[in-house]
Formats: sequence, C-alpha cells, structure tokens
Amino acid sequence: MLLSALFWFSLAVPLGQALEFRYHNTTQVEQYLHEISKNYSSITHLHSIGLSVEGRELWVLILGQHPREHRVGIPEFKYVGNMHGNEVLGRVLLLQLIDYLTRNYMSDPFVTKLMNTTRIHILPSMNPDGFEASGRDCMYSQGRFNKNGVDLNRNFPDAFLSNSEQVREKEVEAVMNWLKTEPFVLSANLHGGAVVASYPYDNSNGGSELQGKSSITPDNDVFVHLAKTYSINHASMQKGNKCYDSKDFADGITNGYSWYPLEGGMQDYNYVWAQCLEITLELSCCKFPPEHDLPGLWEANKPALLAYVQQVHLGVKGQVLDSNGTPVQNASVEVQGRRNLCPFKTDRNGEYYRLLLPGSYTITVTYPGYEPLRETVSVPYGPDRFTALTRNFQFREPTCPSPVRNRENHSAALLPSTITALTALTLHTLLL
Repeated sequence: MLLSALFWFSLAVPLGQALEFRYHNTTQVEQYLHEISKNYSSITHLHSIGLSVEGRELWVLILGQHPREHRVGIPEFKYVGNMHGNEVLGRVLLLQLIDYLTRNYMSDPFVTKLMNTTRIHILPSMNPDGFEASGRDCMYSQGRFNKNGVDLNRNFPDAFLSNSEQVREKEVEAVMNWLKTEPFVLSANLHGGAVVASYPYDNSNGGSELQGKSSITPDNDVFVHLAKTYSINHASMQKGNKCYDSKDFADGITNGYSWYPLEGGMQDYNYVWAQCLEITLELSCCKFPPEHDLPGLWEANKPALLAYVQQVHLGVKGQVLDSNGTPVQNASVEVQGRRNLCPFKTDRNGEYYRLLLPGSYTITVTYPGYEPLRETVSVPYGPDRFTALTRNFQFREPTCPSPVRNRENHSAALLPSTITALTALTLHTLLL
C-alpha cells in the first residue's frame, strides 16, 4: 500500500512544477494525462481514439480555450509521437509540450494567444506496445513495429498504389477514424534516427508529381515553408549536419521521396485523403537518447514545436453557404494552379481551410446545382496575427427557366405551322 502511494506521488505533478525529464512507461503516461486533465479541466480534454493490438489506450489530450468541441474559425492542429515504438524522443517532447502549455496559459502572452486561437491535439504515443517492447539501444533496439510485427508507417492507404485491400492495423485504423472526426488542418509526426524535417510526397508512381528525384505535391511551396519553419527554429537542424549514418540535408529539410521512397506512409495519407498538411520530424540521431540528454533536446526543440503550431494560421479560411445562409458540406474549394489528387472540400460546418503563403490566389468554389463562385483574394501572412484571412462564399439562388418564358417559346415554335394551316384554308376557299 505504501509503495503504491509513493508510486502515485512520483507521477502527480503539482501545479507550477515542471514534469521530470525521464522515460515514463505507458501506465505512468496515462496517469499523468489524467492528472493534467483534472488539474486543467477548463483548457484540456482527454479521450482515447482506440486501442493498440495489446489493448492499450491511444490517449489524445486536446488543449485550447474550447477543448471539448470544434468552434467555427478555430483551426485544428495535431502532433503524433512514438509511431515507431523505439523512437522515443517525440513521446518525451510531447509530454513536455503539454506541461509547458498548461503551466504557461494565461501567464505567457504567446502561449495564451496560441491556445485561444488554436485547438491542439496531442497523441504522445501511437505505438505504446512497441514502446513497452523496446530496449534502450541508441539505434538498433527492437520495438519499431507494433505487436503484430507491422511498421505502422507502411500500413496506410497509398495514393500511388493499389493497396486498398491491405489489412489495416488497429493503431492505423484508430488514426484513420480519428481523422474523420476532426477537420485537421496541420500536423506533424515525430520520429528519431536523423535530424531533418521531411515533407510529402513520400511515394510516386512516376507521374507528373515526379520532378527530378523528388515527388512534388501541388502545395510544395507551403510544405517547404513548413519544414523550414521547424528547421530554422530548431537549435541546429537548419545546419544540415548529418548523423553518422545519414546524409547532409540542405537547410535541414528534405522531400520524403528524394530521401527514400516510402509506401503506405502517414504523412501522404493525411495530405491526400484528410486534407491535412503533415510533415515528418526526425529529431535525434539516437532513437533512444540517454535520459541526461533530454533537457537539452527539449530546449533545442521547444521554439520549433511552438512556431510550427502557429503555422496553422497560414492562408485563407471561411465558410461556404447556400442562398439561405445555411452551411454547405462537401463543396469543393480549389485554388487555381493547385490540382490536388483529392479536391479540398468543406466540412459539416461548411468550413474550409487552405494553407497558403502570402500572395494573390484565385479560388473557385463549386457544388452541384449552383453556379461556380470564383474570386481572386490577396492573402497576408496570418501566423503573426494568429489568424488566417477569413473569406466566406455564398451561392446565389439557383436559376431555373421561367414558366412564362417557356410558354412564349412554345407558342413561338407553333406559329409557323399555324400560318401554314390558315394559308391552306384560304386557298381552298378561293378554289371553291
């Protein structure tokens, strides 16, 4: 009984006291998240998105001014850690980020503004089974895969392959279903084993997306900016220094396919099917860094983690409404010159978000039964103001042919035959 009490005391974090820098097991992480959710109930909401193969909960903590529900105009952001069970730094960093955001809300102006304008979702561990099975070897520990021996970052549907019939692992299914419940705009997936920010595409089938040695998305300029945002705000990533078994990366970023082709990856799936722009962050040469390195690694990544969340306010956002002012779901919102594999569509609130760099863009909105709407907008840099440009679109009343005009046309169509009949009758009378 005494040991149990001491165990719990070591996990509970009093308000105002920072989280200890060490590797917490799955049970400890779960208890910590529950404690945070209880202590900061007005700005956090804890829920599970599903179970791992061995039955461990996949806990997500939501942080923000309105953590329990989506609000129109507030973008949804997410961080996912520990997808590979033996790549553990992301798991630690995300717990530290939770600690930092909750302790500094209402005292730090930047944190307060960020949380008041963004709904932040954090999944510290997507692969808790792999974490529990991993050792502490720097590079070659077991635990990368889930309990079924599957690499979760090779198990998603792939736009460049016919793998729709592939069996999805429970952890992957949970994330796919999660993406259907929230209109995520921006995301990052935290890994280890290198120090670089990698962006889509990870794969190609040799089509127009393949340009040189890279597989380029229609939003490549945005992805490069997002990757550089993390790299530049990181203590050393932008220097491009290679780990002992990796290559140099200019500016600390790389196109995923250019680095190495990857089938069934999560970042491509987010972008193509969930219209959520996601990059992959490789954050340490050592997949399982020594615990004494953790404080320094947190300080190296903290500015970048915060700056990256802020980028969710890039571009333009708004609602699409019908002629009565009712939100329109599944309207296509397309930006000229960006032919996405799956068109970006409005959600159940009629909302859309398009991450765009400052500039002039022509936006076309379409929905069956309505005339397309087209407008050119000038997009400023939104992150500094913690809001993207707001531009709503409203369809006009559908135009139908007038019944009166139809009758007039019908009469006009009969007129020649009427004249012919009268002429024939007159000739017949004269001949008599």
